Amino acid sequence: MELTGRLFNIQKFSINDGPGIRTTVFFKGCPLQCRWCSNPESQNRYASIADAMEDETYCGREYTVEEVMAEVRKDLPFYEMSDGGMTLSGGEVLQQAEFAMALADAAHAEGIHVAAETTGYAAAERFDAFMEHIDLFLFDFKHCSSEIHRAHTGVPNEPILRNLQAAVQAGKHVIARIPVIPRFNSSLSFAEAMAAKLTELGVREVHLLPFHQFGEKKYEQLGVSYEMAGAKQLHADVLGKYLQVYLDHGLDCSFK
Repeated sequence: MELTGRLFNIQKFSINDGPGIRTTVFFKGCPLQCRWCSNPESQNRYASIADAMEDETYCGREYTVEEVMAEVRKDLPFYEMSDGGMTLSGGEVLQQAEFAMALADAAHAEGIHVAAETTGYAAAERFDAFMEHIDLFLFDFKHCSSEIHRAHTGVPNEPILRNLQAAVQAGKHVIARIPVIPRFNSSLSFAEAMAAKLTELGVREVHLLPFHQFGEKKYEQLGVSYEMAGAKQLHADVLGKYLQVYLDHGLDCSFK
């Protein structure tokens, strides 16, 4: 049987998922249960609800590598003009690593740069095989405390830290992406600890992603509770001190 992957969106003209103009491929499935997730339809805990919906942006559908590439190659001139490419996102792309690696190889065969936005939550063997196919990692880094990480995402952070360090040590281009979330990691003390951990792991570039409410309506569509309802949206102009902590650690840090 031909290899397929379950996706819930192929988004054209993305400018926030890596360098240049990109096509972002959103994979279904994620083992994390982040309370602020803007794509709850991708989480495993809501899979049965999302799969029962007729809208493919929630339930997704199966694609072959060639079907995805047919969409991706439509924008080759834009990639060439802007040094862009294809970004694998989710959900969690590592849930469908075999399909993702085949897709990355197909893109590379046509000279297309491949980035992956990932939580990094996977067995070491799976991650090590996967990273050989990726040019750039947009690596989610949510918290340096495993206990707090588990309480808010449902999983510990030890595998994530191990895989983040493995990517850095392998010489991969790695950008740590930190969602700045109220009541989770938005304090300056947490910023200090996280900046120190990233420096220890050898990360040099950091993107801060201030909390927003853009995904709130999806929870309503799924008929599930949104635990961040009422939380204030954060903006870069009020997070200057938070940014400064990372800069003081010598990290190349900016808001995205």
